[in-house]
Formats: sequence, structure tokens, C-alpha cells
Amino acid sequence: MQSLKGAVIGYGFIASTGHVPAYLERRRTHGDVEILALADGCEARRVAAGRALPGARVYSDFRDLLEREAPRLDFVDICTPPAMHAEIARQAFARGLHVMCEKPLAVRPQDAMDMLGQAVSAGRVLFPCHNYRFAPVVREINRIIGEGRIGKARSVTLSTFRPTHARGVREWQPDWRRDPAQGGGGIAMDHGSHSFYLTFDWMGSYPRAVTAQCLRLPGEKTESEVSATLQFPNGLAQVYLSWNAGVRKVIYTVQGTNGAVIVDDDDLQVASIFRPAEPERRKIASDWGDASHVHWFEPLFERFRAAIAERDHAGRDAREAVLCVDLIDAVYRSAGQGGREIRLSRPDAA
Repeated sequence: MQSLKGAVIGYGFIASTGHVPAYLERRRTHGDVEILALADGCEARRVAAGRALPGARVYSDFRDLLEREAPRLDFVDICTPPAMHAEIARQAFARGLHVMCEKPLAVRPQDAMDMLGQAVSAGRVLFPCHNYRFAPVVREINRIIGEGRIGKARSVTLSTFRPTHARGVREWQPDWRRDPAQGGGGIAMDHGSHSFYLTFDWMGSYPRAVTAQCLRLPGEKTESEVSATLQFPNGLAQVYLSWNAGVRKVIYTVQGTNGAVIVDDDDLQVASIFRPAEPERRKIASDWGDASHVHWFEPLFERFRAAIAERDHAGRDAREAVLCVDLIDAVYRSAGQGGREIRLSRPDAA
């Protein structure tokens, strides 16, 4: 495949510390990607973008960027708050461009489904930034499960602790994740996708129903804690998310018929019923403390390139991103009805 020409839309924290540095490094080491243009509605961020990408053309409106740059581009990378994702993707597909998009894919299930349909109609790739899949310790969990070392997965737990919401750049609404008009919701919208797609991988199936509770503290516009139980054909997944914890940490467990994997940030332990007194313990550096996750971007970009090469326009990654949005919506509906079980309308969407 020839070098891909791209544009970044939105130059906030994740674009400036994660995506753009990764693209620059990729261009230096592989020479197979170049960012030709960037758009951001904040003047200070446009100035910063010009410094980071001195050869790129910088726009104040993504519509102008698409109108003028589309003939020179192969893809756009959407790094704006979630409320804008669907409209930007729609206009990019209309101009024949592939779309990489930050999570969640959209804030409404119908918008996410529409994006999937637009990708198919345009014959262009829709690809979500589900980057937790590429954390080294997560990849090791996948390898252990794939080798059958713990048998068949029956239950998983995923706990994500944060001391507060992730703050954006100071020049433009640093607390936009607390604004439903920008973020679409609270921690479920912001972080639910990461936990949900990992449950798909580890359970090896898709959930049929969800029950959930959300906590919104006095004075908050959005929820800051979520507890959700996902019912799979072969077991349960428990997901807990918090912006009220006093620490930044992830704790994951996968329980199988013959053993279990336990992860506490970089610390991994594998236990087996066959050797209960001798669990395997090791550390796998994964940079969990670096919120940019810049080191996880290269394998994600490789997967995006592969999808383009294989013409996998609405592939598994995209379909699972739609299912994640459906699950987030189900979490809100369940919590709003006192934790009532919500059957998923598209359990086979992926």
C-alpha cells in the first residue's frame, strides 16, 4: 500500500499527545503516513497545531478542510468530543474518505448504525480507536486465553479507577467531559467502550442483556460512577467505572474453567487449578499512567491500514464499536429504570 495521506480533526489532548506524535514517528520510521491538514475551532489550538505540524494546512472549520483537502486525502482521524463524531464521519464518507474515529463512535445508537451504513455505501473503512486492545498486558491476556491456559472463560471483571474525569486542553473547555452537549454523558460514555470491547474479546461472545446503576453526585451534570453486569451466553462480565477514586488504576480478572488471569496495572498473575500453589507472576510494562497511550497507537494504525488494504469497510472493529454505543445506551436506560434488565436489541450486531 502507498503512503496514506490524512487529516486530523480536533487538536485537543488526545490528538496533540497521542495521535499526532505517533503519526510523526510513524512517518520517520516507516514513511507510510503523512498528515496534510488539521482543523480545530480554537485559535490557540490551531497555533499549537501549526507548531507541531509546520507543513500542514490548518483550518478553523472541518467543513472547509474537507471541501478543500478531500481530493488530496485518503482518511480523516476524528479527535473531537463525541457529539461531533457522526456528522464529521458522514461528511468524510460523502467525499470518499476512510474514517478513523475516537471512542465512542457516536453518542446515539442510531448515529453509530448510520455511520456503519455510510461506510458500506461509500466503500470506505470505518475504524474506531479501541486502543486498550493494544496495551502490552492486555495483549498478553489475549495470548493466555488463546492458548487455552485457563480453559474456557466464564466470568470477567473490569474495574477502572480515576481520581477525576480526564481534563482536556486548558485553551478549550477542559471540563467538556462533564458537559452532556459535548461528551454525550459521563464516565459510561467516556470509558464504557474500552471495558465493553475487552469483554467481547475475553468472553469470546457478545452480551445479550445488561443491568446497571449510575451515580451522579450533587452538582454534577453527568454520572461519575457506573456498575454494570453484562449477561453473555457463557457467563457474566462485571464492569465498574469511577471518576471518584483516589487513584488511577485498572484491575482486570478473567476466570476460566481451569484457572484465572489477574491484572493490576502492569502486574499479571496466572493461576491454574492444576498447579494451585505455583501461580505465575510477572510485570508487563504498559504505560497505564500515560493517558495519551501514544505507545499503543502504532499497532492500532497497522490494523487500520490492514482494513483499508483488505477493503474491510465495516469490519469487526467497526461493528463492535456500534455494539459498544448500544451498550452505553442500555446502561443509561437500565440505570434510569432502577437497574431493570435491558435486553440488547442487536446482540448479534458484531
